Amino acid sequence: MKKEVAKKLKVRERKKKPGLKRQGAYKYRKLSKSWRRPRGRHSKLRMHRKARGKKPSVGYMAPRDVRGLTKSGYKPVLVSNIADLGKVDPKTDAAVIRSAVGRKKRLEITKEAEKKGLTVLNAYRFKFRNAK
Repeated sequence: MKKEVAKKLKVRERKKKPGLKRQGAYKYRKLSKSWRRPRGRHSKLRMHRKARGKKPSVGYMAPRDVRGLTKSGYKPVLVSNIADLGKVDPKTDAAVIRSAVGRKKRLEITKEAEKKGLTVLNAYRFKFRNAK
């Protein structure tokens, strides 16, 4: 499937989904709004009672063509060194540098990806003092 079509489809499907919010997040500032499974013994949301909000279910799953893609329509490929950039297809994939990679190697990977014309989703966008 073409990237532009997949991107539009993903946006359209996201609009259909309800905002799944954490139970009781409206009451307390310390609770994040992001979804957490209700586990309480008497929880009405856990028991699927009416007017208590929506729970995630299989019916909200994205279409198979779009599943696993980023917002920009790329399939993320984890990269930990320059040799791993060979696994990335510039048309469909985008590189994601692993979090364990340090600053020096991260900068090298970013430069090499730029030479090859690859997209790096978490690339360094600034230069370091000692970088050449």
